[in-house]
Amino acid sequence: MGPYSDELQHKRAQAICRVLEQDLTEDARRIWEQHLRGLSRSEEQYNARVKMIWTNIRNSYTGAWL
Repeated sequence: MGPYSDELQHKRAQAICRVLEQDLTEDARRIWEQHLRGLSRSEEQYNARVKMIWTNIRNSYTGAWL
């Protein structure tokens, strides 16, 4: 995961919107709408998510022996 970028988040949102324009099953549409809603809207939100993900990864590997 790289540094936060408004431009990259906007490109991701546009790509998801293009997917949503297609003829999708109800489940697929729900999944892609959830991805769109889940995009970080600020650097603070992005950094918090990165921290949570990497903390969970670290804990899954080290939890048993720390």
